[in-house]
Amino acid sequence: MSSAILDRIERAVAKVRERLLRAVSALNQLGVPFAVCGGNAVASWVATVDEGAVRNTREVDLLVRRDDLASITIALEKAGFVADVMFDVIMFRDGAEGKPSEAIHLLFAGEKTRSEHPWPAPEIQVVDEPAHFPVIALESLVIMKLMSNCDKDRTHIRDLIGVGLIDSIWPPKLPEQLAGRLQQILDTPDA
Repeated sequence: MSSAILDRIERAVAKVRERLLRAVSALNQLGVPFAVCGGNAVASWVATVDEGAVRNTREVDLLVRRDDLASITIALEKAGFVADVMFDVIMFRDGAEGKPSEAIHLLFAGEKTRSEHPWPAPEIQVVDEPAHFPVIALESLVIMKLMSNCDKDRTHIRDLIGVGLIDSIWPPKLPEQLAGRLQQILDTPDA
């Protein structure tokens, strides 16, 4: 692998981090409640146990309240993001040429992220992570990942299992449908 490819990999990771920190800074200045969720939240939780097990992600997912959308839009646009909607997802691309897959994606507390999800996204409950931005509470993150239940989300659950943040005591704490999904992942760790 040439050093040019390694440089591109490093830049890709740095760009996600820069977008995350710029969005977090804008929302912190605004003073609205929010939580980093999705792959960056998984990475934050995993890093508390084993930084070598952290997996990179392309987008930044934020859990916010719908009532704050207008002020969030203004704050993120001031930070250089461009509001957009694609497949019913409200997102903020990183500039006019920014890719939707590398955008800030908003999820709304108390609302279903997708119509087929059995429950709405949780309310905003955060922990202060060592990176000094609000990360969604672990149980809420696990519920969101299990509701989505796509390959990427099952991989994120496996990452949390791999560092010991989730184990066999978790399924009884969850609604039956989600408990079954988690048990299946626990039973097939290398699937």
